[in-house]
Amino acid sequence: MNRTTAPRLRTLLLLLLAVTGALLAGASPASAHAALTGSEPAQGVVAGTAPSQVSLTFSETVAMGDDSVRVLDPQGKPVQTGSPANVSGTTYAVKLKSGLAKGTYTVTYQVVSADSHPVAGAFTFSVGAPSQTVVTGTAPAAGGGVVGGLYAFGRYVSYAGFIVLAGGAAFVLACWRRGAGVRAVQRLVVGGWIALTAATLWLLLLRGSYTTTGKFADVFDLDLLGQVLQTKTGAALVSRLLLLAAAALFVAVLFGTYTRREDAAEKRDLTFGLAVGGVVVAAGLATSWAMAEHASTGLQPGLAMPVDVVHLLAVAAWLGGLATLLTALYRAPAEHPVEAAAVRRFSRLAFGSVLALVATGVYQSWRQLGSWSAFTETRYGQLLLAKIALVVVLVGIAGLSRRWTGRLTDRSADAERARTDRVPAATPTGGGGAEENAGGGGLEENAGGGGLEGKADEPIGDGSADGKAGDPTGGGADGTAGDPGDARRAAQLARQRAAVDAARRKRLRDADENRFGLRRSVLAEAGVALVLLAVTTALTQTEPGRTEQEAKAATSSSAGSGTSAASGALTLDMPFDTGGTDGKGVVRVDLDPARVGGNTMHVYVQRPNGRAFDVPEVKISFTLEAQKIGPLPVNPDHITTGHWSANGVQLPVAGDWKISVTVRTSDIDQATVSKNAQIG
Repeated sequence: MNRTTAPRLRTLLLLLLAVTGALLAGASPASAHAALTGSEPAQGVVAGTAPSQVSLTFSETVAMGDDSVRVLDPQGKPVQTGSPANVSGTTYAVKLKSGLAKGTYTVTYQVVSADSHPVAGAFTFSVGAPSQTVVTGTAPAAGGGVVGGLYAFGRYVSYAGFIVLAGGAAFVLACWRRGAGVRAVQRLVVGGWIALTAATLWLLLLRGSYTTTGKFADVFDLDLLGQVLQTKTGAALVSRLLLLAAAALFVAVLFGTYTRREDAAEKRDLTFGLAVGGVVVAAGLATSWAMAEHASTGLQPGLAMPVDVVHLLAVAAWLGGLATLLTALYRAPAEHPVEAAAVRRFSRLAFGSVLALVATGVYQSWRQLGSWSAFTETRYGQLLLAKIALVVVLVGIAGLSRRWTGRLTDRSADAERARTDRVPAATPTGGGGAEENAGGGGLEENAGGGGLEGKADEPIGDGSADGKAGDPTGGGADGTAGDPGDARRAAQLARQRAAVDAARRKRLRDADENRFGLRRSVLAEAGVALVLLAVTTALTQTEPGRTEQEAKAATSSSAGSGTSAASGALTLDMPFDTGGTDGKGVVRVDLDPARVGGNTMHVYVQRPNGRAFDVPEVKISFTLEAQKIGPLPVNPDHITTGHWSANGVQLPVAGDWKISVTVRTSDIDQATVSKNAQIG
């Protein structure tokens, strides 16, 4: 490795660590892919009589356990009876004890969506009248914390391992078969297999804690592991491990038996067998993701799953081949450099992969977003825009690599023509003339020994064309020493000649401006590919835009119907941004009956994704500017996570009142938002 290579590789490694850290830091506490779209009783409702059950409706089917839904009274004691059951479609209900007292009840839920991700949340309703409650930690920790971060990292490593394993093998078989004997390429592909296997085992162990308690101590709980093995995700991970056993056999044959085959017909047959077997194993591994994640649920799963498999295979062929090419350009031995023809073949393979990615990506985008507005209004859409931008950048850099490849190919062709033109002038014996100097592919092979260049640079050895006259050992025509004691000296000199010759070829190879330009552009491609892989991993953990928008629409519809049902009730939604970290959200003010005199007020603070946001402080004030009344301050009581309430809010006269809400998200970050409302 030359001096300019090491800093670049260190930079690439630091980029990988930075991307991984950003990925983990940006992981949301619970990557919900199913959303709560409705409940009965609804959030914040004050029911006149106690309900007999609580029902929850999700955007898709979910998996529930015995304790997936809990209903807690104001003292924090559970009042549900039995286990939750599916009552219709995506609606699930749990029975309640009879004779519930008046007060505020808290509902917590923790389920697993059909695409394998944990969904957790909480809301409140009241019977008779709102009350204080001792319930504080209403939202379960599933999908977040240390376990959530480790699970996200495991997913990243599993994707990277699959890409390197499948893409590296495809590069060797389709583009550079000589690479099967290159140690650096072997280590890369085997490393991909090890990374994928270790990450799969790690995900299998983490899965139980990830979807339930969120505690690291439960990672090695055998009961949780047994439950995971009975789920769709557990089956997918076990299937992946079985397929990795077949992949190990494939890798052993590719880098063992295949490299030792000398007969052309046998090697051709083995190449065909490896290609077929490799495609089957790679497709099976890709299916282990498709059968348990986004593609397995939602619209058109029968079509979405094979499309997802093709998408993953195209990613592996492009990015995995890119990683292998980068390794070959930097680490391949001087006597076996990657040929321009191999780079040209990979360029065609990468172009076909990009076409497949575009076709499958367009379908996946339509399926997961459903509307143009989802690109900017949902986190999934924003991440998808970032991914599209990275792909465009990657394709642009790949275009530069194609240009360098073309120049490298043209130079090799010129060298071949020059060699052909010099053949008639060569000596009949071929020993040391121009024919040898031009052989094997141009500048890189000119240093192969025997020519003028070999004589000028060789510190030890040949002084004549056949390498005998300059031999310091004084040996005979057969190159062996007269004295048996000098045999070791002759062998040492031969090794030195070979080392010097290899160093010269490497120096000439690295001095080729076309090859240097190609290495530089491929290195840039690899750096962008690392970021692209991180964004893709984040996408798989983010709620699809279509689901998020449908959940918001259902929630708004439910809130609207609740407002109209309550005579004179008023509901105001006000977005806020305190400007600090995690400072965005929406505050909702419910005022009932919104008339002169005493009113009951509920304040709900939510994050942009609809989850309850437990900010440190909320202040309310009412101002009737037309009559110069106010501001009248109201200090609501904290009921539960993201919920404040106040009774007996007195508004003395009718009019267009300005309702101001001050939200504080940290010691120094706060914002005041306001809306006008008619109080009559």
